[in-house]
Amino acid sequence: MSIVTAAIAIILSAFAMTLIVGVRYLISSGAFALATRAVRPGLYAGLDAQIGREIAWSLASAAIYGIPAGVVAWGWQNRGWTRIYADPHAFPLWYLPLSVLLYLAAHDSWFYWTHRWMHRPVPFRLAHAVHHASRPPTAWAAMAFHPVEALTGAIVIPALVFVIPIHIGALAFVLGIMTLMGVTNHMGWEIFPRFLWRGPLGGWLITASHHQRHHAEYRCNYGLYFRFWDRLCGTDRGVGGFADGESRGGVVAGRAAARGGAGRQPGHQPPSRQS
Repeated sequence: MSIVTAAIAIILSAFAMTLIVGVRYLISSGAFALATRAVRPGLYAGLDAQIGREIAWSLASAAIYGIPAGVVAWGWQNRGWTRIYADPHAFPLWYLPLSVLLYLAAHDSWFYWTHRWMHRPVPFRLAHAVHHASRPPTAWAAMAFHPVEALTGAIVIPALVFVIPIHIGALAFVLGIMTLMGVTNHMGWEIFPRFLWRGPLGGWLITASHHQRHHAEYRCNYGLYFRFWDRLCGTDRGVGGFADGESRGGVVAGRAAARGGAGRQPGHQPPSRQS
């Protein structure tokens, strides 16, 4: 394969992955936005302009996520660059769930520390304020990132496939969890049953009621999937970003808290230097 042919193939692969990421975002966020309209009618009332911005930023982020993914996908298929494998017997079957946990733990760790860094004054004003402009966040805000922030998230999985072996099906499962948690953590109400997020398991898993508190208070609850780093580093303030998340009154109260706070907009609320 000539250099020109390879370059064209890589560009096409990157374009295809960008399209896949963008369509996946529109379908998943759109589905949960429709569910919100049915289950919590009026929750997103008056947020049309904000939702428009969330969609625009998210579609821009789709390209930033799609390009490295497309390059890696081409390299896997044509050059064997990665440690992605298709034969389920290449590793013991018990390794399949272990690989999923390894990827989620590594992604969660990267997200916690980069997210916490994003709350330093300069990177917050430069990039992360875009995401926090969603007050309150909606199901459309899952990928509403400034390009700098999107880049920090886009490199994680493509980097991991060079280091940690994973079956292609397990990788698809990881990406599915990534999409599900990204959307549901921002939708403004709890989709999961109370026993999960209020029970012992909820003490270690992040759902909407945990992440909503981050959007309301800024200097806590930085994790993505697990509460391990938040609890270890003393940044976990628990659930309750919108009261119990189960009543209409609780959701509305949470929206008011997220919008109001001290009466400052997110771009004018610099995080502490300890964040």
